[in-house]
Amino acid sequence: MNRRNFVGWLSAGTAAAVIAPKIATAAGDCRAMAGGVFHTKENPGRWAKKIGGHLPQLEIARHAGGVRLKVLTAHEMRGFEHYIVKHVVLNRDYRFLAEKMFQPQKDEVPLSEFELGNYQGRVHVLSVCNKHDTWLNQIDI
Repeated sequence: MNRRNFVGWLSAGTAAAVIAPKIATAAGDCRAMAGGVFHTKENPGRWAKKIGGHLPQLEIARHAGGVRLKVLTAHEMRGFEHYIVKHVVLNRDYRFLAEKMFQPQKDEVPLSEFELGNYQGRVHVLSVCNKHDTWLNQIDI
């Protein structure tokens, strides 16, 4: 690769690194990526028939210590052939709060519970399938 091509690629990469995060969080919302980078109930992309087994189902339980978030994905766990890889919890600004990785040969059901203390606001939950991509659901606490 010659120097001119290298500088061009370097400039393009730098521009993408600056612009992409702004697109992803434009107006505090990431709907522009729905159906492409991740899937939602409203925007399932190419997996419209897979919503029921892949969209994370969310439940909030309040207790003396704060809030517990329960995440269940109605998905089979067929060893390494087809399984939920992990659940990820993000705050209202899409910043990482917690995650649970699954062991497909041990975990029979993709179920997670997260203690969120006194967190208030929206949480975004991702469920990652090894075959059908990443799915997003959200809930307000």
